Amino acid sequence: MIRIKIAAVLIILLGSFTVVAQSKDAIVGKWLNASEEGQIMIYKTGDKYSGKLIWLKNPETEKGDVKRDIKNPNVQQRSRPLIGIQILQNFVYSRKGIWEDGSVYDPKTGKTYSCRISLVNNDRLSIRGYVGVSLLGRTEIWQRVR
Repeated sequence: MIRIKIAAVLIILLGSFTVVAQSKDAIVGKWLNASEEGQIMIYKTGDKYSGKLIWLKNPETEKGDVKRDIKNPNVQQRSRPLIGIQILQNFVYSRKGIWEDGSVYDPKTGKTYSCRISLVNNDRLSIRGYVGVSLLGRTEIWQRVR
C-alpha cells in the first residue's frame, strides 16, 4: 500500500515537471551562455521570442572602455555597446520544447546564424546555430540564472 502511494506521488511530481517544460514561455528568463561570459535575457514579444545580452563578465576592454560591437558587418552598428544588443531574434514555438525559425548573432565574429532552441530541462537550453542545414552547425548549452 505504501509503495502504491509513493508511486502515485512520484507520477504526480514527474507530470508537473513535464507540464512546466511544455509551456511556450518556458525559455523566458535569464540564461548564462556556455562560456559563462555573458547573460542573455530571453523575452516574448507577441508570439515571438528574442534575447538581449544583459551582462558581461568583462564589460570593458583592456583600456577601460566599454566593449562595443566592433565585428558587426554593419559599420553604423560597430560603435554600439555589446550590453543591450539582440543576440536571439524571431523564434517561434513550434512543438513541445522546441523554438525555431529564429537567428543567433555572435558578436565575437559579427556573424548571424539560423538557430533552433530546445529545452533540455527547466534549467538548460540547447542553442543550435547553423548555416543552411541544422546538421552543419554547433550546439551550446546555456544555464538558467536564478
